[in-house]
Amino acid sequence: MGASQSLTPTADTFNYKVVRQFTIMTVVWGIVGMAVGVLIAAQLIWPSLNFDIPWLTYGRLRPLHTNAVIFAFGGSALFATSYYVVQRTCQVRLLSDKLAAFTFWGWQAVIVAAAITLPLGITTSKEYAELEWPIDILITLVWVAYAVVFFGTIVKRKTRHIYVANWFFGAYILTIALLHIVNNMELPATLWKSYSAYAGVQDAMVQWWYGHNAVGFFLTTSFLGMMYYFVPKQAERPIYSYRLSIVHFWALNFTYMWAGPHHLQYTALPDWAQSLGMVFSLILLAPSWGGMINGIMTLSGAWHKLRTDPILKFLVVALSFYGMSTFEGSMMSIKTVNGLSHYTDWTIGHVHSGALGWVAMITIGSLYYMVPRLFGQKEMYSTRAIELHFWIATGGVVLYIAAMWIAGVMQGLMWRAVQPDGTLTYTFVESVKATYPFYVIRLAGGLCFLGGMFLMAWNVFRTAYGKPTFEAVIPQSLPATATSH
Repeated sequence: MGASQSLTPTADTFNYKVVRQFTIMTVVWGIVGMAVGVLIAAQLIWPSLNFDIPWLTYGRLRPLHTNAVIFAFGGSALFATSYYVVQRTCQVRLLSDKLAAFTFWGWQAVIVAAAITLPLGITTSKEYAELEWPIDILITLVWVAYAVVFFGTIVKRKTRHIYVANWFFGAYILTIALLHIVNNMELPATLWKSYSAYAGVQDAMVQWWYGHNAVGFFLTTSFLGMMYYFVPKQAERPIYSYRLSIVHFWALNFTYMWAGPHHLQYTALPDWAQSLGMVFSLILLAPSWGGMINGIMTLSGAWHKLRTDPILKFLVVALSFYGMSTFEGSMMSIKTVNGLSHYTDWTIGHVHSGALGWVAMITIGSLYYMVPRLFGQKEMYSTRAIELHFWIATGGVVLYIAAMWIAGVMQGLMWRAVQPDGTLTYTFVESVKATYPFYVIRLAGGLCFLGGMFLMAWNVFRTAYGKPTFEAVIPQSLPATATSH
């Protein structure tokens, strides 16, 4: 980080303003998205919390929760970290301050539009792509600007080498553009109503090609960009294997694109397509674990630091959840396992082990690394608060996913249980009643994680409050290797 401060941004300083803006909004939207998640978790226990108000019902708030956590919290985190990393590793200022500012305000406009339209029931009804066509167009404009800023910065870099984190960020930017455009091909009927260009099983196939790769690229490949920068930086060690990072990159990006059909096992999708999705999902385990091993082995020789460094704890536990979630995802794609797990709360547990355990934890660790540097401080206001946040968040995730695993397996077994005469042993209502205790545990886990986010917000506020605008000066002497940026 630059050693001096300047109140006037110049070509000789990094653009930290847009990074600061996205960083603050990451924390804000994290609290909002997770608070909505806690509310809908409570609604499943106490239906009266729907309040008989249409825009506060579970069906309206659930897509708001997923969009807020994935695109508001996760998206803002990705903008912040990718803008930070690409500047630091390329040793140049962002290509265009105005375009970068447009990506910030444009993305916040998308989030606010989602927060208004989804509770009103304005939706395409496509999972993770519920937003109607005017908002889709705004997303496209923001994303094109994002690509121009990111790749333009790489083009004008001062370093010959393109650091591996930028490869992962670049792959996610290109792939999400492709997914967004293809899946959202639709015919507008009115200003806030459109119809998909696809129909029937083709629509389902395109949707889950998008849905799975939203997980694969927006929530995995992109956050691996964070891992490849912030884990070596916080551990103060070079990445374990550069060669493995290259193999990991190409294998992951090629394989992920083919795994979407595993969401459509036992449906009208042709059997060969279902099987193809299953096979590629199993193959996917190898590159996924390659990345996890590369991250964890980076700590080789620095394990002593893990005992005293809470930021490193966040990053390493995130990698552990990444490894566990990818293993679980591959196993759940197997048709016989899928026959038990699909449509149960096991899937909800799996999603949240990835979303909270991997995505949120790696984000939180990365932000704790960035925030002091963005405001010209040596460290966060309270290291003890980071430690407390770590244990609250970890406990919350474990409570959440353990409850949903047990509930899901129980549901699957109850639904398939039959009497000797072939009739069902349990009614659906009986399975719902049996799930209630696990919904209470899930709510407790969610409250823990949300509480941790409030603690983080306080820590970030105390670190940043009253600090002068900080501009980091771009070092004139270039480092010898990319890993030392």
